[in-house]
Amino acid sequence: MDRELNEEELQDLYAWIDKIPLSRPKRNITRDFSDGVMAAEVVKYFFPKLVDLHNYIPANSTQQKLSNWSLLNRKVFSKLNFHVPEETVKRIVLSASGVIEPMLCSLRERIDKKLEHTTENILDLDYYDTREQEKLHSDIRQTEVKHPVQLAGGEMKKDDKSRVKNGKPQPAVLCYSDMDPAFRLILQEKEQAVMALQETVELLQMKVSRLEHLVHLKDMRIDDLTRHLEMYKTKGNAR
Repeated sequence: MDRELNEEELQDLYAWIDKIPLSRPKRNITRDFSDGVMAAEVVKYFFPKLVDLHNYIPANSTQQKLSNWSLLNRKVFSKLNFHVPEETVKRIVLSASGVIEPMLCSLRERIDKKLEHTTENILDLDYYDTREQEKLHSDIRQTEVKHPVQLAGGEMKKDDKSRVKNGKPQPAVLCYSDMDPAFRLILQEKEQAVMALQETVELLQMKVSRLEHLVHLKDMRIDDLTRHLEMYKTKGNAR
């Protein structure tokens, strides 16, 4: 973290930072990151649930800056298996030249490793067992075969509005007062199965959104590596 970065590494780091939407434009990176707020925003961009930005107050006072960095170390960096030493924090807070860049470079490496680990976990088949859903579909089909819809008598009374709560269908047992008890039980089981499937769909939609976000981040990383490779090729041809 204390090593000095060469010019190519610095330009690569600056390009990476420029791709991240921050609350303040990057004018002087040493001063911009001194209060820790923008460092929190960097992590927030890649791991939204890991950071509560309202806990980090933009500051000019040394005490508040130290407080922000201390909170980052305890609440955020620790989850990335990362830590900024106290002496380094003091130098960052004082806007010492050449300190923030190596720290951000190390943080970037930890973020990349965490992203790789997160991707592996999300794609783990144990995260979503399709066999359970196949069993659920099978149970529903068997129920339909064993218990065909037959009304012993009387008309079915519906109240569609009462069956919807927060946009989700609710069990309709209470809406069918004249229904045969056996059929009412079957209907209840079916509606519970439908709601379970809807919850599964919502969960899968969340996973799809997360995977799309990870793909976007991977594309950013590929672009960075490609540009880095081209810089080395250009440097090699120049020789």
